[in-house]
Amino acid sequence: MKVRVQVIIEDEGQDKPIVVREVFDLTRGSLATSTLGLGLEEGKSLLAAVQEVMTETQVNAAIAEQVACPDCVTPRRHKDTRHIVVRTLFGKLKLPSPRLWHCPCTPQPTKTVSPVAALVPDRTAPELLYLESKFAGLLSYGLSARLLEDLLPIGRALHPEVVRGHLAAVAQRLENELGDEQVSFIDTCPRDRQRMPRPDMPLTVGLDGGYVHSTNQRSRTEGWFEVIAGKSLPADGPAKCFGFVQTYDTKPKRRMFEVLKAQGMQDNQQITFLTDGGEDIRDLPLYLNPQSEHLLDWFHVTMRLTVLRQMAKGLPAADKAGAADELERLKWFLWHGNVLRALQTIDDIQFGLEDIEEPDAKQRKLLKTITEFGGYIRANAGHIPNYGERYRANELISTSFVESTVNQVVSKRMVKKQQMRWTPRGAHLLLQIRTRVLNGDLGADFQRWYPNFTRAGPDLENQIAA
Repeated sequence: MKVRVQVIIEDEGQDKPIVVREVFDLTRGSLATSTLGLGLEEGKSLLAAVQEVMTETQVNAAIAEQVACPDCVTPRRHKDTRHIVVRTLFGKLKLPSPRLWHCPCTPQPTKTVSPVAALVPDRTAPELLYLESKFAGLLSYGLSARLLEDLLPIGRALHPEVVRGHLAAVAQRLENELGDEQVSFIDTCPRDRQRMPRPDMPLTVGLDGGYVHSTNQRSRTEGWFEVIAGKSLPADGPAKCFGFVQTYDTKPKRRMFEVLKAQGMQDNQQITFLTDGGEDIRDLPLYLNPQSEHLLDWFHVTMRLTVLRQMAKGLPAADKAGAADELERLKWFLWHGNVLRALQTIDDIQFGLEDIEEPDAKQRKLLKTITEFGGYIRANAGHIPNYGERYRANELISTSFVESTVNQVVSKRMVKKQQMRWTPRGAHLLLQIRTRVLNGDLGADFQRWYPNFTRAGPDLENQIAA
């Protein structure tokens, strides 16, 4: 059996003959699983051949339309013909780009013009740019390049560095669209907020940090920098994640504000921020919403208490029981939000350890740790609620959902089983693409930039991202 594929080109609205071009021949023998339908390489060749005929017709029609001067309709003189190269999903296109002399009827800044180059300013098709960014947000640059090479007839080998550069360009475009940073995003008065319609249920936002390898790393114990990741959980609707490099990003509040606004945040809506109490993210939720509250995550509190209890087990038998009882009282006070009694208990433990005349190494280490814990509680004293009361009311008291977000946004792509080291800028730009892929928003960005852009539906995007 022999199969021939033809492309029929009809120019609607004009009295031109129909053009028929034969683009592909295929020979098949007897039916078998291996001969059923098209093979991968055959499909690539067919798509590339169809696109070549299609683009040739498009370019010729565009050149014919642009020959006439747009002001006086006089045909412009031809100077020479060059070529531009455009990378697409279905092959590399070498398009003729003739240069025309400008008509003298109107002064122009240049003597010549290249209509095709002006009509096609980008040298990478939006669909290819989208897939490169999307795959690179989920996989390594090398795997993304090999995956696109295997599935699509994109032409010559796609280098991972090209994929990285395209992802950075898309992320930088998103960064340029982000509004200016502000100290406060509260621009309404209480009277106006009272007149607003009833808001939805409260939003819960969790913030936590993770660490990635730095390009300046010289050993396993140095050369790391912190990445902040967060997730916003509405009462009804999909959650959204975000991330940024604290030392590089100049608009962290604006970034978080835009994520919350995208989820329908109102100025009179209650928002609960849960953080680990670290100094680098403690001030981020300030002045984002007048109805917001900032709480210290119970998981990080009890994790530090667990370390203290393990250290107390190494004390002499005479001191072990007393220290264990004091730490249990400390945990009880913190669980019920009694910060004053908790700080008093911390002071009692400190005084007891300081009164030891010749403390051993374990006692000195415990004293240092309990002192640091006291400073941690004092710095976050205003953000410690009654955890027991919130727990009984089925309200969140822990950022465990953010721990999984840090793993999903940061660790899986940038730390675990990854040998690559990062610059703050490179990590930050990758995070912008990865979070938008995981949120299912990247396709909407490309549709906004390129009105004719087509993509998979949001449900399919979320399945691929998951």
